Amino acid sequence: MDTVDVMSPAVRVLVVDDDPLVRSALGLMLGGQSDVTVVGEAADGRAGIALARELRPDVVLMDIRMPLLNGLDATRALHADPDPPRVIVLTTFDADEHVLGALAAGADGFLLKDTPPAQILEAIRKVAGGDPMLSPSAVRTLIDRVRADTGDDREAAAQQRLALLTERERDVALAVGRGLSNAEIAAALHLSVPTVKAHVSRLFEKLGTTNRVQIAICVHDAGVGG
Repeated sequence: MDTVDVMSPAVRVLVVDDDPLVRSALGLMLGGQSDVTVVGEAADGRAGIALARELRPDVVLMDIRMPLLNGLDATRALHADPDPPRVIVLTTFDADEHVLGALAAGADGFLLKDTPPAQILEAIRKVAGGDPMLSPSAVRTLIDRVRADTGDDREAAAQQRLALLTERERDVALAVGRGLSNAEIAAALHLSVPTVKAHVSRLFEKLGTTNRVQIAICVHDAGVGG
């Protein structure tokens, strides 16, 4: 029996930014990739939400400061939809409140606009596959915040949240805390990738989190990572 080599479909990307030069630059950069395609552009948060719901992209590149509706509120609205797209916040500003606000809104990535094109492409591919992607400055912000806000109460609260998990869900949570991808977790725990994805979805529900970074922070707070 002959086998058929079926190529994976290209990652569908929606660009939401009020700067036409940024939209043009991202379109040119992504347009030359065989595995990524830009399906639409929007110049403000409201238009971005409408296009995302119409076009069903896999990944949205979302600016923060835009007219009519900012990128954080737009991300929050999309994240509340059933089967929402992945969102990478792509901004000029890396202030603490922007990083934390983006993650709280449900963003799966946070990058600065001066990130090299190759890294933006890598982020799109990883986020489309279910893995988070943060700029080094965003990671530093999270580390600093965790270090500044540690204590017995925080540790106890995190341990109580982890106590809600089954043994297998806890194993997956610890692996997420180590930064492993779904494929790496599947190999380490002898599970299928779809099973890992199902466990991660249950972790979001049980831990009250919206992305993998928040799961990792919970594991860190509980003092059980490693």
